[in-house]
Amino acid sequence: METEKAQLVEYGEKLISTGLTAGTGGNISVYDPAGQLMAITPSGIDYFEMTVEDIVVMNLEGKIVEGTRKPSSEWQMHLINYQRRGDEVHAVVHAHSTFSTILATCRKNLPATNYMIAVAGGDEVRCSDYATFGTEKLAEYAFEAMADRYACFLANHGLLTCGPTLQDAFSVASEIERLAGLHVGASLFGNPVILDKTDMKEVLERFPSYGQ
Repeated sequence: METEKAQLVEYGEKLISTGLTAGTGGNISVYDPAGQLMAITPSGIDYFEMTVEDIVVMNLEGKIVEGTRKPSSEWQMHLINYQRRGDEVHAVVHAHSTFSTILATCRKNLPATNYMIAVAGGDEVRCSDYATFGTEKLAEYAFEAMADRYACFLANHGLLTCGPTLQDAFSVASEIERLAGLHVGASLFGNPVILDKTDMKEVLERFPSYGQ
């Protein structure tokens, strides 16, 4: 998974440079369905110091098959998606982005205040129940909240996204953070107007044709 390891190093730096996380917070992974292996960022290493040798490779049983570092403490939250959604999900991004975490701290869902929420695969981004970081319970809660979606909030914690590629998962994270900021800002002026299910149904039907 040399190509995937290089991608993780590149996108780890992007987590910081785009403001999606700070310090060593957050984590990202990529899944190889052919080999049924997950490459994931290590625990507690500065993203700008991280190298491909620091990336950890694990199998679907959660065993390390390559690498000398400890994997991210949230490896279970990544692996569960490849175990259960590996036909469609090949990358997961976890970030401590500001506005998403504000909503997660209030344990609020992000409603359809903007049609671009469709990038997450539905008409809202759900907030999971709370569980301690790095636990199997958090992995289960996050998986439930992200069912039939590509994003969810982790209660009092942050943002989780997924997608068929790392670029897709990262793009969803960036867009949902932007929309969370718009929603928080609009809420300062009163009650944001929510697009109704009919409007969002039309958006979701048209969205697959968006882009090239």
